[in-house]
Formats: sequence, structure tokens, C-alpha cells
Amino acid sequence: MRNEDRSTSSGADRGLGVRLGVTSLAVGLAMIPFTLLLAVAKMPVNRLDAEVAEELHEYAHANPAVTRVLIVWTDLFGPWPWRVAVAVFAAWLVYKGAPRLAAWAVTTLIVGGLLGVALKVVVARARPHLPDPVALAPGESFPSGHALNVTLGAGVVVLLLLPMLPRWGRRVAWVVAAFLVLSVGYTRIALGVHWVSDVAAGTVLGAAVVAATAAAFETWRRGQGRRPATPLTEGVEPESVKVTHDQS
Repeated sequence: MRNEDRSTSSGADRGLGVRLGVTSLAVGLAMIPFTLLLAVAKMPVNRLDAEVAEELHEYAHANPAVTRVLIVWTDLFGPWPWRVAVAVFAAWLVYKGAPRLAAWAVTTLIVGGLLGVALKVVVARARPHLPDPVALAPGESFPSGHALNVTLGAGVVVLLLLPMLPRWGRRVAWVVAAFLVLSVGYTRIALGVHWVSDVAAGTVLGAAVVAATAAAFETWRRGQGRRPATPLTEGVEPESVKVTHDQS
């Protein structure tokens, strides 16, 4: 019986990995044409990019104290803090007996990050060139890595926390996540290191990856005979609360 259980568990793990990989690849293929068109097409959005960049650049120079706060905020909730937070959360989940949930969290962050890097290379969009810049950033501009990673990180953390929160706490968690995504996106535009469309694309891509991997995980759950769940309100694995409590 033990050999059969191990075989079943191994097969389930492989099935989850395949679903996560295939779904993430599908999202990537769907987003590439969208982001390419958004970056190169001659549309009114380009005028919006230029006007917003100019106005916020003037404001940044006129308000140096605000600019310093924006720099601290964009670093505090930048890509690496989110990567560390998700990695620590995943390690805790493994310790508490929820390795598949940990795998979902890490996979989502890695896949989203790699897609962002790939799109930067493919699109090769230059960052804004402003007189007397208040901040500088290396690499290509489209999509915004900060916007992408804050969306991935906040989305993953919230979906991991939802099963542990009361109903009102779930609403608060989503509001806080939305605030972080919007505020970090704003800092990238206000500091003159990204266009509006860069930030919008990073946010959309991040949300698409989180939604896709969460849907893949839910499909896997149902395939294992578990009750259907709604990730947006219950988290990606509602039964994880029971698992972590049992391990306590």
C-alpha cells in the first residue's frame, strides 16, 4: 500500500507540474502579441505616455521631499523583497506540510519573472529620456519589472493568506494588495523610469500569470477529488489551513 500511495502522490505531483507549466506557457503566448502591439503601434497611448511623464517629472523636481519618499517606497516593494517574501512563505508551507501549495507560489513568481525578462528583450523599448532625471534604472523599459513583480508577489501572498483570514480580512487583503500595486506603479512613472504603458503592461501580465496558475491549481485540486473552490475568495488551497493546523 505504501508503494501505491507513493506512486499516486508522484503522479499527482507530475500532473500538477504539467498543468502549471502548460497554463503558464499559454498565458505567455497570449500576452506576447498584446505587448508587442501595445509597444510598437502608433496609438494615442504614446501621447499619453509623453504628457504624463513630462508632468510628473516637473512635479518631482518641484517636490524633492515627495520624490525621496517615492524612491524609498519603490525600493521597499521592489522585485527582490517580493521574491524573498514568497520564498520564505513557501519554505514555511513546506515545513507545515503543504509542498504543492509552496510549489504553486514559487512557480508563479518564477514564470512571471521570466516572461517579463523575455518581453523586455523582445520589445527592447527605451526608457524615458528626461532632462535632469531624478532617478535612473538599468535595462529595457517594457514591461515594468517593478509593476510585474508587485502584482505577482501581492497576488500570490494574498491567495496564500485568504484561507487563514475571516471574510472581512479577505477584503482588506485585496484592498492592500491593490494599493501596493497601484502605488508602486505610480512611483515608476513619477520617478521617470517607466512610461504609463510599461506599468500597465507589467500589471496586466502579472495578473494574467497569477490567474492562470491559480486556475491550473484549482483544476488539479478538482482532479484529486477535492471540493470546488473559488480562489479569489477562498485562496488557491482552502484546505491548507487544516494541514498547517494539524502540523502545529
